[in-house]
Amino acid sequence: MTGNITTATDFRNTVLNGDSVQLMRALPRNSVDFILTDPPYLVNYQGRDGRKVRNDDNARWLRPAFNQMHRVLKWDGFAVSFYGWNRIDLFAEAWKAAGFRMVGHIVFRKSYSSSSRFLRYEHESAYLLAKGNVTPPAKPIPDVIDMPYSGNKLHPTQKPVAALLPLVEAFCPVGGLVLDPFAGSGSSLVAAQHLGRDWLGMELDPDHAATATRRLAWHGARRAAA
Repeated sequence: MTGNITTATDFRNTVLNGDSVQLMRALPRNSVDFILTDPPYLVNYQGRDGRKVRNDDNARWLRPAFNQMHRVLKWDGFAVSFYGWNRIDLFAEAWKAAGFRMVGHIVFRKSYSSSSRFLRYEHESAYLLAKGNVTPPAKPIPDVIDMPYSGNKLHPTQKPVAALLPLVEAFCPVGGLVLDPFAGSGSSLVAAQHLGRDWLGMELDPDHAATATRRLAWHGARRAAA
C-alpha cells in the first residue's frame, strides 16, 4: 500500500511503502502500543549474494526516525530496536535525543557465525527502550534469546519470527498495535499477527514492501483457516 494515511483505521494491519519518517508524521501522536524494529546498522552491509540494505550507508535518517517513533509511541510504552554494535554511539545518541530511556539489553544467540575476523560473530543485539514511567511486564523474558537461522531468503537481514514472538507477547498488550518502521520482509509483523495484535509496517523498498504484504496475507489466511 502506498499513499497518505487519512483515517485512524488506515494504519492498522497494513504495510505502507515509503519513507517511514514521512509516513510516521501522518500518524496521530501516542497511537502505537509497541515498536519492534530492525533498522539499517549503518555498516554499508552487503550479503554474500551481493544484496544490500537501503540507507545502510548513511545516518541522515537516524535521528528523525527515532524522533517520530517516540512521538507516535504511547506514553509508558516500550520499543525494541536492533542496532549495529560498532555504531552504538550513533544509535544511543539518537535514542536519548528522541526521549527514550534504555532500560534493557537483549542478546540474540545464533547457532552459526555470520562473519569472522577478530571474533566469530554469533549474536545480534537490541536495546529495550522506554517512553515515560513504564510498568515492567508481569512475566519478564530472558535477556538472551535463541535466534535460529532464517535463511535470509526474503530479505538480506531477515529475522526469524520465533525470536521476535517473546518480545511482542511481553511488551505489547493484547489488542495493541505493533509498529515496525523498517519492516523489511515483515517478520515483526508476522509475530504480531500470530499473537493476535494489530500491526503496521513501513518499508522504503517497494519489492520488500510487496513481499511483506504477501507474507502477511498468507499467514493471515492460514491463521483464519486454523
